[in-house]
Amino acid sequence: MAATPEQVWDFLLKLAQTVEKLSEKVDKLSEDREKLLKEILEEREKWLKEKEKLLEEERKKVLDQIKALNKLFEETDKRFKETDKRFKETDKKFKETDKKFKETEKRFRETAKRFEETDKRFKETDKRFKETDKRFKETEKRFRETDKKFRETDKKIKELSNLFTTQWGKLVEALVEPGAVNLFRERGIDVRYTARRIEVEDKKRRKIAEYDIVLVNDKEVVIIEVKTTVKKEDVDYFLEKLAKVREHLRSLVKDKKVYGAVAGISFDEGVDRYAYRSGLFVLKSEGGIIRIANDPDFRPKVW
Repeated sequence: MAATPEQVWDFLLKLAQTVEKLSEKVDKLSEDREKLLKEILEEREKWLKEKEKLLEEERKKVLDQIKALNKLFEETDKRFKETDKRFKETDKKFKETDKKFKETEKRFRETAKRFEETDKRFKETDKRFKETDKRFKETEKRFRETDKKFRETDKKIKELSNLFTTQWGKLVEALVEPGAVNLFRERGIDVRYTARRIEVEDKKRRKIAEYDIVLVNDKEVVIIEVKTTVKKEDVDYFLEKLAKVREHLRSLVKDKKVYGAVAGISFDEGVDRYAYRSGLFVLKSEGGIIRIANDPDFRPKVW
């Protein structure tokens, strides 16, 4: 049993909604990837700040020890002078001075030991920094691999989406064209022949425009822009193309009136009225049947 027009249009509308949801998931996947990159960069920045803080603390400790050592040298020198002065006075003071020398030597040894401990700490800190840096490099490598897979997946999804969009567009155009011919004939535009997907290229063979459906007779040309869901930006872009139609399709539209029309399975809110006010015919689907939404007294803009 063959499907009714209503069932066909209903199936096409659901299929279009499925494609839009797939596009939303692709966008969500790209946002998650950007969020992951941001978190890794923030974590690396945090690690660098902690490293700088640790180095600054160790540097301050060393400077404090050096200041203490300089102070110790100054005190020792002062005591040497006092000891030399008192040496001549009494042997007892000489012994006391000798004792102080031993204490000073002990302090030198303690200071040397502290320097060794500080050096050891620096080496341990450097080792930990190297290990952390190694882990970051491994993380970056894994992220690059993950990013590569994301890009490959994005590419495949976009290729699939482009293929679907192209085939879908051809199908919708094939469904719109026959009904449009009869509708415009009823409006007094005696269509003699039609063309679909007329592409326009510049001198470098680059595609600069495409006209979906073109209806022609000896005096008039109707150009129809076909979309699954017609958005305001679609209408604006179509109006820009119509403004250049006599340049793009010079031989086809010469000495003829050119009218514009937009056709879609559905329209964003208010877009059909916007197209109407812009001087365009509006072809809408109702119950699986295409009809012209403009009232009989509508006067289209001539391009």
